[in-house]
Amino acid sequence: MLEHEAQLWAQGLTYVAGVDEVGRGCLLGDVVAAAVILPQGLIIDGVNDSKKLSEKKREQLYDQIMEQAVAIGIGVVDVATIERINIKAASRLAMKLAVEQLEVKPDYLLVDAEQIDLRLPQMGIIHGDALSQSIAAASIIAKVTRDRMCLQWDLEYPAYGIALHKGYGTKYHREQIVQLGPTKLHRMSFLSRILVEQGTLF
Repeated sequence: MLEHEAQLWAQGLTYVAGVDEVGRGCLLGDVVAAAVILPQGLIIDGVNDSKKLSEKKREQLYDQIMEQAVAIGIGVVDVATIERINIKAASRLAMKLAVEQLEVKPDYLLVDAEQIDLRLPQMGIIHGDALSQSIAAASIIAKVTRDRMCLQWDLEYPAYGIALHKGYGTKYHREQIVQLGPTKLHRMSFLSRILVEQGTLF
């Protein structure tokens, strides 16, 4: 998990930031990205792709990463912007915002399967959250941050089960959209097929 970082550290690049986003495939809510710079040589046991970790383990690692990181930045792009510029562009924007929030300027970016519109040297790594500790740490920070946002959205719209599915297109979530109609948090561009299939347009 430190192979890419070690190569960069060996070149004298001290501040290597891992960058990842969550929420790209959701039907509802903002897309959230994180950028994390970990101390050179630090190994955090258990850090992995956030999707492979239990909620309890993610929360534990979140606290550990927040405590030990050199710098952490978080970027959030709302539903209105996702609808205006499309989800791919919104995900990249969230990543850019996350990097810009770092209090320490990174020497290099390791990005999960993306290219960020910044004049910083960077490398996009396919399945980066499973191959780079820095990207995996960013994945955990972004995931926990967004999951906590989902708990707030669940209070606003309790009938949709947001706290459980986190905005993803589960059977229950799709059924509630059809029955109750979409909320202002739903990405309408993502819903058209579901609503057409059900013969329901809002």
